[in-house]
Amino acid sequence: MEIIGRITADATVNETKAGKKVVNFSIAINDTYKTKESKEVQKIVTYVNCAYWINAGIAPYLTKGSLVECAGRIGVNAYTSKDGEVKASLTFHVNSIKLHGKPNGGSNTPAPVVPMTTAPAALVEVADDLPF
Repeated sequence: MEIIGRITADATVNETKAGKKVVNFSIAINDTYKTKESKEVQKIVTYVNCAYWINAGIAPYLTKGSLVECAGRIGVNAYTSKDGEVKASLTFHVNSIKLHGKPNGGSNTPAPVVPMTTAPAALVEVADDLPF
């Protein structure tokens, strides 16, 4: 499953009792629709809590207002509150994150650099083979 949205607050890094680090953040997904009876556009915002367990080093790049695309799966958390009331929540367990843009007026922190796996010579050979 993939979701795209803006981060609602700077990401936080938490550590489990076992020493495993997790990056927690929330995404706001904006959507619009029109009903058949009305020509007025309705706006709806859905907030999704996310957990990223793979690399805590990405946390500084997940700042409020940044546009991100996340792929992963939904997890269900059931618990009993202090009042004895049974509650549940959903968490999106993220497997991959793509950064699509900085927030307006954001810092000049550069995006993470992904090393190139294909040799430049191989790219030149493909470019020379083009018919135009």
